[in-house]
Amino acid sequence: MSADLLDRILEAVQVGETTDWEFKSAKGGFPGSFWETYSAMANSEGGVVVLGVREQGGTADLEGLTTEQIARYQKTLWDGLNNHGHVSLNLLELRNVEVAEVGGVALLVIRIPRASRTQRPVYAGANPFGSTYRRRHEGDYRCTDADVRRMFSDADEMPPDHRILTGFSMDDIDGPSVAQYRQRLRAAKGEHPWVALSDRDLLERLGGWRHDRSSGDEGLTLAGLLMFGKDQAIRDPNGAPNYFVDYREKLDPALRWTDRMYPDGTWEANLFQFYSRVWTKLASGLPTPFQLEGAMRRDVTPAHEALREAFVNAIIHADYAGVGGVVVERYPDRFIVENPGTLLVSVEQYLAGGVSECRNKSLQQMFLMIGGGERAGSGADKIRAGWRAQHWRAPRLEVRSEPDRVRLTLPMISLIPAETLDRLRHVFGSRVDVLAPAELQALATADVEGSVSNVRLQELLTDHPVEITRMLSRLCEQGYLISDNKRRWTTYRITSPGQLQDSSHLPWDSSHKGLDSSHKSLDSSHKEERPARRPWEALSPEEQQALSQQAEVIAKTQRARPEAVRQTILELCRHYYLTVDQLAALLSRNTAGLRDRYLTPMTKEGLLRLRYPEAPNRPDQAYTSADTIP
Repeated sequence: MSADLLDRILEAVQVGETTDWEFKSAKGGFPGSFWETYSAMANSEGGVVVLGVREQGGTADLEGLTTEQIARYQKTLWDGLNNHGHVSLNLLELRNVEVAEVGGVALLVIRIPRASRTQRPVYAGANPFGSTYRRRHEGDYRCTDADVRRMFSDADEMPPDHRILTGFSMDDIDGPSVAQYRQRLRAAKGEHPWVALSDRDLLERLGGWRHDRSSGDEGLTLAGLLMFGKDQAIRDPNGAPNYFVDYREKLDPALRWTDRMYPDGTWEANLFQFYSRVWTKLASGLPTPFQLEGAMRRDVTPAHEALREAFVNAIIHADYAGVGGVVVERYPDRFIVENPGTLLVSVEQYLAGGVSECRNKSLQQMFLMIGGGERAGSGADKIRAGWRAQHWRAPRLEVRSEPDRVRLTLPMISLIPAETLDRLRHVFGSRVDVLAPAELQALATADVEGSVSNVRLQELLTDHPVEITRMLSRLCEQGYLISDNKRRWTTYRITSPGQLQDSSHLPWDSSHKGLDSSHKSLDSSHKEERPARRPWEALSPEEQQALSQQAEVIAKTQRARPEAVRQTILELCRHYYLTVDQLAALLSRNTAGLRDRYLTPMTKEGLLRLRYPEAPNRPDQAYTSADTIP
């Protein structure tokens, strides 16, 4: 696979984990599978399709396209996009389609944006059912009819909780719940005019009862039933039959649950009662430092506000026709809130803050009136800010499919716990102390959470996604991390002591105390060959300058002929051992691309030889020209 190509695409579209990419050969014509991919990417997080690259078995070959093919495929693309019988919607502009030259061949690069809530579903063909796709790890998958119906529901300008329910009345409302809400409203707003209204009029002001002027219909809305309804009425087939709320508390590892609350018939399990009862339990799990504001004690911290916002968000953004219900979990070191449905904004927009699309706007208004929920798109910002004020690790967002669910984990763990730092020092020694803050954060996250990814670090750092990608690659090359999976779904985990074959394989001195002394016996058995094949570090400044001048022609020519690059590499390595990082710096090339396109193939061809052939994946592996080795 061409890492140069991948890197250019990553930089062009600012990918992290909010995008995807796919390579298609197009050697035999414009690929018919493109339209499925177009639908899948549009209905997911967007992405990039590159025509002219054959991908098979995890590797990719740059086949390229002719000028005639590019012109023909561009026409096919635009003709198809503007044929509503072929694809439902054209999301592309001219700037989304470009010709890129990579490795001496021409490719057609097509950037597909994420469709908005109102544009979905985007489908390939005339019928959305059976022709709508979404992206998953392994590629495109066909949406079920239920998935498609939920997309149409989300696209409707009328929120689902505005729906007037047929056959329901105020008799289906739990009076005590309305009375308790009225008390909350008075506490939050004082003598607000709505406080004195009748139950039905109050519900009407809140969106729980509605009169449709166009049809003349009047009655209880889904929002009113969910918020204040009797349990049995809520789960009526004509109400919200999939409705379920669940609070799980696990504070003792010896017990399955130390507390649990779900619709078991002992309480009216509407949303207001669920919120009121669960919030008390959640709030008790947060530290409450003594704070004075003037002469008044303040018991609500930014962390309390953040947790309440996360809880309310799960309720008001839930798809109550979806599967699994609203689930809230409390553990000694974290909270988890989870709701059915998809995000109505992109993950990128969520992380950036300031943009909000609420699935249930009447429910949002109901909670807003009693001090919960944000209307202006600052909810995610408030959550992260509250957690940051406690110096805890940033909340972690996960968007899952089959079934569609959104999960937010709020860890009560320090950004870099002392025990984590101790473990890292034990494995990697004192070199940990000179890592850049972002690098140390990446390692700490991998240790605490079991793995780390680009998108997770976007939640923790302010660095650009491309810079994060480069940092993670660098930590892998230096032996700190090991990557799992491929491309978009790559995760990274800490290199275990067992995978560090001996201390000489590490990018630091073996004198640190973190590693066991048994490593010395392994290291002492290895005798480095030096005289005629010195490493870069052993060269004089004059010799290093001479190599830089030797590489200058290629360094200044980004589209140099591959044969010229190969020849220059052989010349640079003729009398020296040079690492991939050193060669990349000399030649002004991408590290991964240089390794994949030149160093690995040249080694297989016998043109280059490894400094440590017994450990080809050593972080400090270096190369020398074959003709310098007897």
